[in-house]
Amino acid sequence: MSDSWEDPQERPEPVAVPYTELSAAALQGVIDNFILREGTDYGDRTFSHEQKVAQVLRQLERSEARILFDPLDSSVTIVAVQPGRKRGQE
Repeated sequence: MSDSWEDPQERPEPVAVPYTELSAAALQGVIDNFILREGTDYGDRTFSHEQKVAQVLRQLERSEARILFDPLDSSVTIVAVQPGRKRGQE
């Protein structure tokens, strides 16, 4: 595959991966990677790693976030879903 896309429409789109389709170990790895990579600022409060994992899992369960796989670079990330938007409209 070429990493230079003359026409952005030719670039493969990220694929949504339902969190329920991942094994427990794979889901834990995706969430851990996301938390460690993001370095999210939680303001004045300090949350343990376990609390952050629980927060992300709740967001996935409530469809407030979803997992995306990028076939171009084989990466996985978690993204927030905009309120009021249905899947596929992000």
